[in-house]
Amino acid sequence: MNRQGKIYGVSLGPGDPLLITVKGLQTLQHADKIYYPGSLLADGQTASYSLQILQHYRLDEKKLQGMFLKMSDDRQSAEQTYAETFQLILADYQKGLQIAFVSEGDISFYSTFAYLLKHIQAHQLELEIIAGVPAFILGAAEHQSSLAILNEKIAILPRMKDRDTLARYLEEFETVVLIKVRSILHEIRSLIQQTGLQIVYCERLGTKQQYITTKLEDLENREIPYFSLLILKTNK
Repeated sequence: MNRQGKIYGVSLGPGDPLLITVKGLQTLQHADKIYYPGSLLADGQTASYSLQILQHYRLDEKKLQGMFLKMSDDRQSAEQTYAETFQLILADYQKGLQIAFVSEGDISFYSTFAYLLKHIQAHQLELEIIAGVPAFILGAAEHQSSLAILNEKIAILPRMKDRDTLARYLEEFETVVLIKVRSILHEIRSLIQQTGLQIVYCERLGTKQQYITTKLEDLENREIPYFSLLILKTNK
């Protein structure tokens, strides 16, 4: 009797390898194949945040296979990569393999896996998704602060476009989490200063390069990396 294939979406946590769940780690240890996302750089080199976490556990390198996306906003190129990767996953599935696809943070939260998920569901393949810790949750824990209490509301905004949009959200939500803040930080600096917002800026959470500050002036001349976020709390 042929073995039934299965796909697992495994959350790796924000960077600290110890923040993967026990279930997630056990799934990776028993998987026949592990796909991980990464970036294809302009010089042809590849980089992967997820791979660094996987390597901590000394998993069999022969089980690992990268899916590398070009660093651009070209969705057509990205969709082609997703489709090609899914065909590889489908072939493994039809062989009866246990397949994991991983993502840093939580795999359901702004993850590349979402684009593979639609292919998996369209083919009605057996799937299990294992939840994890998103970066902003770790940010609050590292700062030892509460994200929300009682009836407070939280908004999570990726790639903010302008300060006016942020101002509208701050009128309705007590806590606003900005992710991918590199392109907007200089525009919202004056709003933060004028409104007296409490801030927690975090970058590369869970890694040896982790940096956290609550002082806006600390960011004046700092180069903001891709893996950064900003927690804003009003004084309502």
